[in-house]
Amino acid sequence: MTEVDFYLLKDHSAQGRVRLACRVANKAYQLGKRVFIHTESAAQTRQLDDLLWTFQQNSFVPHEVFRQDSDNPPPVLLGHDAEPDAGSEVLINLATEVPLFFSRFERVAELVNEDPAIRQLGRKRYSFYKDRGYALRTHEIKS
Repeated sequence: MTEVDFYLLKDHSAQGRVRLACRVANKAYQLGKRVFIHTESAAQTRQLDDLLWTFQQNSFVPHEVFRQDSDNPPPVLLGHDAEPDAGSEVLINLATEVPLFFSRFERVAELVNEDPAIRQLGRKRYSFYKDRGYALRTHEIKS
C-alpha cells in the first residue's frame, strides 16, 4: 500500500515549496528511486524544470518534462497535465488536489507550507488519505 509523507515547511513562500520539491526529488534520486513531480500548472512545471538545474551547488538531478513517447526517460519527471506510467516509485505532489493516479506509487510526498490556503488544501488531502486508511507520516521542515 502507498505510504504518504506530509512535509510541513515553516515558510510562507511558494518558492519555498518548489525548492523543497527539489530537495525531496534529489534525496529520492540519490536513493536510486524514480520520481514523478506533479505540479499545479505549466508555469510551475517550467519553474521547477529550471530550478532543478540550480537549486543546490554541485548537485545534478537528471530530469525532464514528462512525454508519453520518451524511450529512455531520466529518473525524475515533471508534469501537470499528464498521467505517468507505472515506472516511478515516488510521487511529489505540488498540486492542490490528490492526483487520481497516486496509488501507483510506493510513496507520496505532499508538500505544505504556512500559506493559509495551501495549509487548508493540505488538510483536505490529509483527510482524504486518512479516510482511506493510508499510512501517514508528518515531517516538520525548516526553510
